[in-house]
Amino acid sequence: MMRYNSFKQPVGEPLPDFQIGGLPDMGQLVGETVIVEKFDRRRHDLFPIFCDRTPLENWTYLPVEPFACRADFDLFEARMHQSADPYHLVIQAETDGRILGSFALMSIDRHNRTVEMGWVVYSTALQRTRMATEAQYLVMKYVFETLQYRRYEWKCDSLNAPSRRAAERLGFTYEGTFRQMQVYKGRNRDTAWFSILDSEWPANKARLERWLAPGNFTSNGGQVMPLDAV
Repeated sequence: MMRYNSFKQPVGEPLPDFQIGGLPDMGQLVGETVIVEKFDRRRHDLFPIFCDRTPLENWTYLPVEPFACRADFDLFEARMHQSADPYHLVIQAETDGRILGSFALMSIDRHNRTVEMGWVVYSTALQRTRMATEAQYLVMKYVFETLQYRRYEWKCDSLNAPSRRAAERLGFTYEGTFRQMQVYKGRNRDTAWFSILDSEWPANKARLERWLAPGNFTSNGGQVMPLDAV
């Protein structure tokens, strides 16, 4: 039902109990196949997934290029370690702790309780796997149930079709494209915006958990039912 103020102007839903949110302070998020935790350069070596031995096509839409020089990466990694926003996370295999990828919570707005998933860097071993989906699920659950934020965002170059598909597969809703929002790598970027709201989380959580259930996977790891069909 539309609400109106004393001037008969339409206004948004009142939030009388709203409080400023907390900042990310993550311990380990432990799943069936992966562990997600805050990046710590003293324990996590990300060079193998950020170096130029990785497929170069993976870097087209990322803010940086792969690193050829370990010394250059060490400087970059030091900034990642110290950064509070982006709040960098590492994805490890639950079985043996090997590092599979990295991503970050960024654009952290505690005053409005909104945050974005970004800086997604996956190894070949992580791409298009149950592990990748579970890692995203664990962070999504942390955002909505621990931080109790209201809005979770996903933004990407509007031309980045794999990222757009990933967002929609994970349950994000496309909201529109901000034209000429950025210049990166010497070219224009129109940015596609996606979001999930706290009111949408319970249904999306149930959907993701049904797909991630062990019974949805064969003995060799193949999915029985695709997430789009759940």
